Amino acid sequence: MASIQIRRYRDADDEAVKEIFTMGISEHVPSSFMHILKQPPTQMVLMCVFCALMTSSKSFLLPILAVTLLLAGARQFVVYVFNRYIDASLEKDLNDIKGTYLEKKDSCFWVAEVEERVVGIVACLPNEKTPACLELKRMSVLRSHRGMGIAKTLCRTVAGFTRDRGYAAVVLYTSVVQTDAQKLYEHMGFEKIREFVVPEIAAKIINFTLIEYRLDLQKVVKSD
Repeated sequence: MASIQIRRYRDADDEAVKEIFTMGISEHVPSSFMHILKQPPTQMVLMCVFCALMTSSKSFLLPILAVTLLLAGARQFVVYVFNRYIDASLEKDLNDIKGTYLEKKDSCFWVAEVEERVVGIVACLPNEKTPACLELKRMSVLRSHRGMGIAKTLCRTVAGFTRDRGYAAVVLYTSVVQTDAQKLYEHMGFEKIREFVVPEIAAKIINFTLIEYRLDLQKVVKSD
């Protein structure tokens, strides 16, 4: 198995980091679309449209076409939302990783390399709402290199960095559709703290929730 090297971000990593982040986020479009379809308001709208058109047209063709167009529109809406999130993330910190993470106290950005290729990323910085914790952010690993323990190594890197700087815990936020990430964090010892709906109106309508996880480093030390 190829060796994994974790190191601090360098300017030459910029393009690879943005590609890994963008690809990782875009992977969740299908699962987010399915999440929307499972919500009662969505099913109610589709059923009402189908029944209304079926009654008025007395034909299956028109309601089926209308529902198909609504589904296509819903999927495009999901793509639009994810693209907006990617653009906002690039603008917020990934366009200036050095200024956001490397030049600020108790913050850092790492990349994982396999055979001199950047295949994974992770970052951390002080959590705005909980000063005693560092927040794990932007973790993603190329699909082609998953199953090698890279994500676990990145998590341990953040935990070690957090412990060395005297913080009590690591916190992170993930979405309800990122089930693989949830399994990883729970396997690494993170505990689910709460679930909450994203404040945007559209998110409330489709019940799109975020999950907060916390890794208590004192518990980890005792278990070790």
